[in-house]
Amino acid sequence: MKKLTKICALIGAAAMIVSVSACGSTKSSDANGATSLTIWHYWDGANADTFDAMVKDFNASHKNIKIKTASVPNSDFMTKLRASASSKSLPDISISDLVWVPQIAKMGNLTDLSKVISSKTLDDVTPALIDYGHIDGKQVSVPVTANNLAYMYNKDVYKEAGLDPNKPPQTWDELKKVAKTIKEKTGKPGYDLLTQAGDNGEGLTWNFQVNLWQAGGEFLTKDNSKAAFNTPEGKKAMNFWMDLIKSGVSPYAKWGEFEKGKGGSAQEGSWMVGIWAPDPPFDFGVAKAPHPKDGKEATNLGGEQAIVFHNSDARAKAAGEFLNWFLQPEQVIKWSQKTGMLPVTKSVAKSDKYLDWVKKEQPRLIPFVEQMEIAHTRPNTPLYPKISFEFAKAVEKAFAGEQSVDEALANAEKAVNDVIAKG
Repeated sequence: MKKLTKICALIGAAAMIVSVSACGSTKSSDANGATSLTIWHYWDGANADTFDAMVKDFNASHKNIKIKTASVPNSDFMTKLRASASSKSLPDISISDLVWVPQIAKMGNLTDLSKVISSKTLDDVTPALIDYGHIDGKQVSVPVTANNLAYMYNKDVYKEAGLDPNKPPQTWDELKKVAKTIKEKTGKPGYDLLTQAGDNGEGLTWNFQVNLWQAGGEFLTKDNSKAAFNTPEGKKAMNFWMDLIKSGVSPYAKWGEFEKGKGGSAQEGSWMVGIWAPDPPFDFGVAKAPHPKDGKEATNLGGEQAIVFHNSDARAKAAGEFLNWFLQPEQVIKWSQKTGMLPVTKSVAKSDKYLDWVKKEQPRLIPFVEQMEIAHTRPNTPLYPKISFEFAKAVEKAFAGEQSVDEALANAEKAVNDVIAKG
């Protein structure tokens, strides 16, 4: 029985290598002499269908390049990418979460995209997104999607609580007042908070950073050498969350009530507009993320970025040609309209064609589009996933009522600095 188990394990391992190698072909051209490329992404559903359709359009108009796409599940993406790096069968283009870029950058010989994508195209990309892909003097990635976080609310619950659904809160104080009214009048939680670390902590960290930046704080130092959140600004953001939890309007460990239609509001991502279109489960509104009166507007910027592995000069050049094409206004508008994702280029985000479409077809996206100018990216370091998890695990103890804000922040600072010190 043990022998059979070992044989099965070997077959499984071999199958994974074959699967990965098949996705990351080493052939440079097809039978017709066209340069062959493989793209890995983790999209499914409408996003995958739209991307594949656009790749098909590119192939039809670029006879010298033949692109194949492979959808790798999000949970397996990094594992398979590392396996393909070990077996020297990396895809030509990897499209994945923005925060994975620093880790992927260490896997192989990357193409400097400033050498294969026109400077005019790169100059048009939203500054925070293009800057994130600039590592060690090279442009190692470019954005293909963008999203951010804003205030989303249930208009039906607003009406039930006697609130005006056309007047969402603009400040933290207004948010607390609205959430309290919802709780008192309807018995429903007024504002969802993601207070648990969960499997990787990023949900909590990603949401908390919005309020940290609004309070004037920073998550790490500019050089990413140590934690920067254990400050008066960090305590202000933490106390904002604690006020919401202690008042009962944001119950600990109750994230998701808003999405079920059982809560008044939440800080949600722009992707929810696309997920719920065209038939939302309830009538909802969107507004910019509320900020403190004495603070500043801010939100968290996310999305996917494309990296080109330098499998050969010809394939790198062809990959650059595809990304240059994908970032042109016609493609950016088509991609944004079909998926509901936010445009990654300044020209499209401010164009009448895109904005007229938003106002007519998806007006709930307007606050997200407007927030692109005040959106921050997370720290650009390969250690970020570990840092995020350690931070979330530490501060969760305050939200759970197990530690004070000061204790939780001090412990989070120590945990994050330990991760950075160990590298």
